Amino acid sequence: MGLLIKNAVIVNADKIWEKPQDILCIDGKISQIASGIAAGTHEVIDAAGKKVLPGLIDIHTHLRQPGREDKETIETGSRAAVKGGFTSIMCMPNTNPVIDNAMVVEFITREAQRVGLCNVYPIGAITKGQQDGELTDMAELKAAGCLAFSDDGKSVLNSRLFRLAMEYAKMLDVLIIEHCQDPLLTAGGVMNEGIVSTRIGLKGDPGIAETVTVARDIEIAHYLNARVHLAHMSLKRSCELIRFAKTQGIKVTAEACPHHFVLTDEVCSSFDTSTKVNPPLRSKEDVEAIKKAIADGTIDCIVTDHAPHTKEDKEVGFDGAPFGLIGLETSLGLTVTELVKPGIIDLPKMVDKMSRAPARIVGLANKGEIKQGHDADITIIDPDKEWTVTQEGFVSKSKNSPFIGRRLKAQVEYTICGGKVVYKA
Repeated sequence: MGLLIKNAVIVNADKIWEKPQDILCIDGKISQIASGIAAGTHEVIDAAGKKVLPGLIDIHTHLRQPGREDKETIETGSRAAVKGGFTSIMCMPNTNPVIDNAMVVEFITREAQRVGLCNVYPIGAITKGQQDGELTDMAELKAAGCLAFSDDGKSVLNSRLFRLAMEYAKMLDVLIIEHCQDPLLTAGGVMNEGIVSTRIGLKGDPGIAETVTVARDIEIAHYLNARVHLAHMSLKRSCELIRFAKTQGIKVTAEACPHHFVLTDEVCSSFDTSTKVNPPLRSKEDVEAIKKAIADGTIDCIVTDHAPHTKEDKEVGFDGAPFGLIGLETSLGLTVTELVKPGIIDLPKMVDKMSRAPARIVGLANKGEIKQGHDADITIIDPDKEWTVTQEGFVSKSKNSPFIGRRLKAQVEYTICGGKVVYKA
């Protein structure tokens, strides 16, 4: 017995199929795409009037387990992921203990398999304990299941160490994901440095803290002819540097988060600590530049940077609150509402940014496209259905979202991972 999706209007990154098709999934794979496939004994989903996408892939999440299970667990994070349409997620290493050895990788993998909702891929730390002092054993971590390495939450400041990391990553054919921020320039800033921070009296984080690291990493990648992926870009100037680097053939890819193309630093005037993120929300000019960079391909993919925190952690003054917001359950809705519906990108390009490109960047074979023989990871959406973000509606363990109360378009109707329905609206 398999799963049969009837009347599927398939949206891949290259096109929307002209005529509805049936998709038969057997043993975790897409076994047939054709018209009029007989139902037989298969479980049937009627997708008439919906859009059928390859399962969404998020290469930048924080699941908090091990160490901060009060904020999120692999199980609750996976539930949030599939509710948001994601079939594969990659979790950052700033856990406790840090993902810097094979035992932690194996624990996360076992727990994700026990939960059995979506694919969870741990990202290994670049440096031991994320202390910017000694490289991890990347070969051991890759063998344990890491496809990428990052010290996300902080940059690798030691440029010589970062160069060595990129050399090892090139040799092992794994990805380096860099958090671009110089803490010496940030100097304790809690929001974007600019007119708004001056007006409301909060310490500013200057954009140059991001761009000097972007420039350094691009130059090292160029020198080594190696790959580097730049996390959560937030600035017009960063986009300009990346765009120019790509014209030079430098192997740089980049990502952006919905909050950086939806919100400006003006919302920090509310002192709502859910708007305190890292990198910070920027100016309107930067927001428009991120949208343009997504549209023209400078930004390769859209990620959530899902960063759950407890109510107690966030219900303090703006200065003392931790950085981060949750994003797995709102990412698709924000992208459709803010980018697709206004015509900045179309649905196929959204699929590229949220499925095909992430799969390509990290090397997830047989994902990111609805195609015979590929993994049966599929997301079915109603792109026109409106819904309201509510605190009660979140299945994430944390509720720290500045989008509560916002009306969004695009409802996830079904999420299918490995041919199994893991979420139904």
